[in-house]
Amino acid sequence: MTSLDFTKGHGTQNDFVLLDDSDGTLPVKLSDDVVRFLADRRAGLGADGVIRVVRSIEVEEGRRVLESEPGATWFMDYRNADGSIAQMCGNGVRVFAAYLEQLGLVTFVPGVRVPIGTRAGLRTIEKIGEWFRVGMGEYSFPAPAEQVALGADSSVAIRGLSGIGGSDARPALSVDMGNPHTVVALASLEDLAGIDFTAPPAVEPVPPHGTNVEAVVPGPQIIDDRGHLTGHVTMRVHERGVGETRSCGTGACAAALAVRHWMTLAGVGAGVDDGRDAGASSVPDAWLVDVPGGTVKVEVEGRNVYLSGPAVLVAAGQVELP
Repeated sequence: MTSLDFTKGHGTQNDFVLLDDSDGTLPVKLSDDVVRFLADRRAGLGADGVIRVVRSIEVEEGRRVLESEPGATWFMDYRNADGSIAQMCGNGVRVFAAYLEQLGLVTFVPGVRVPIGTRAGLRTIEKIGEWFRVGMGEYSFPAPAEQVALGADSSVAIRGLSGIGGSDARPALSVDMGNPHTVVALASLEDLAGIDFTAPPAVEPVPPHGTNVEAVVPGPQIIDDRGHLTGHVTMRVHERGVGETRSCGTGACAAALAVRHWMTLAGVGAGVDDGRDAGASSVPDAWLVDVPGGTVKVEVEGRNVYLSGPAVLVAAGQVELP
């Protein structure tokens, strides 16, 4: 049997097994079977995903990041619980940052953004207090402009949720955050609590690479302590390759962006966000997103999105691989 050193961490209860391969001496190949064992909540350690710390130069996608940003020394090699490779994870990248800090590989200085490589491209991380703020890159609405202008390009049927107008499905909007998301709006927190995410939602048309599905309920806007208008969303998420999780960072970004877009279409602000501009000024650019595992903050600056939230390392040890 092979022993493997690990660390366990979570971001708003989206949890991960973390592996240090910073010197290239990980004793096993990170195969689908190894990932599934580590993520198994009964036979293994239990996690929503597995994250390997590796030098960007050692990974093809990391070498591409280094071409534009030579300072992106470290690469987040992220796998879903079923072993499938994922492009990005907003909660995972914060936990990755906390792990880099614990390993002594990165020192976070206030006001300085640290570049890292991911399969979704370059990401930046800075530490603000006890939270990490991640530059998530640019978002997009991948559907044709005429569908984006209508606020929906697909439909989603979720067990336990009745449709509208006699259909089992509800209209939804696709959002690309480096990985695919489909966001569907619900009328109330009671509706949100009543849905059944033990079965994957049925999305039409079927996305070619699967999708994460966010069910969201917009809440009342608030004025923060700096006098800024802040939106509010409550969400649950079904992640591709995992199932329902307690949180999803890229999903929180997608949820805020979809609600922000719908608000603009509804005339809350002047003009229409057609996926190419930042939306009307009276629509919030800052959002608090409540998930079952806590709260994160999403900020929109032009086409770029920033995600802030906690990251906690809870345990470390050795596991014997069968």
